[in-house]
Amino acid sequence: MGVHNGHRDRKREQFLRCGAESFADHELLEMLLYYAIPQRDTNPIAHSLMERFGSLQAVLSAPPEELMEVPYIKEKAAVLLRLAPALYQRVLMGGEDREVILDTRERVGEFFRGLFMTHTAEVMYQLCLDGKGKKKSLHKLSEGDVGSVGVNIRQIVENALRSRAAAVVLAHNHPSGVALPSHEDQIATRMAAEALGTVGVRLADHIIVADNDYVSMAESGLL
Repeated sequence: MGVHNGHRDRKREQFLRCGAESFADHELLEMLLYYAIPQRDTNPIAHSLMERFGSLQAVLSAPPEELMEVPYIKEKAAVLLRLAPALYQRVLMGGEDREVILDTRERVGEFFRGLFMTHTAEVMYQLCLDGKGKKKSLHKLSEGDVGSVGVNIRQIVENALRSRAAAVVLAHNHPSGVALPSHEDQIATRMAAEALGTVGVRLADHIIVADNDYVSMAESGLL
């Protein structure tokens, strides 16, 4: 057994024993790369990725061609780095028959922070909840400028009625900005709240995600 194999076995055992919380971001990245780069020490490669892109989230959302500009990152490694967050996103998007409780702002914010991890374009989602905060459905409403969400107001109401939702949370991301609501965000949110109110559904929040952070418009007093 080589030096790297012994190190990898110890890391895997630590992960199984203690979970991801016991690792720094670059160490998790190092472990993920074990499965695409079997014959090389992946620790310096993980450091190179973090230095190039600035954060774990940025690494996992980087285009494959940019990932492959980092030494020793070939196609297999680039695919693995993009596949990991895509799988997580698929889990969040699906599973209406699986009980997911999102009954606090913190849980809702973390849910959307994970969902937007791989998005590089501005996207808007609608989360439908029952009266106890259980996820009923999740809908992708649009891509592009959230200021145009007004054209989707009817769809927002239809989604809520079809899901028999008691409450709705809207969420979108600012891929190249900060997690602060714009004037257009506030107008669109008021329009959605008024339309949902006419059918007895509460707009519980509008979450804005940017740079691995999020802002709740309800908590900010803007809803």
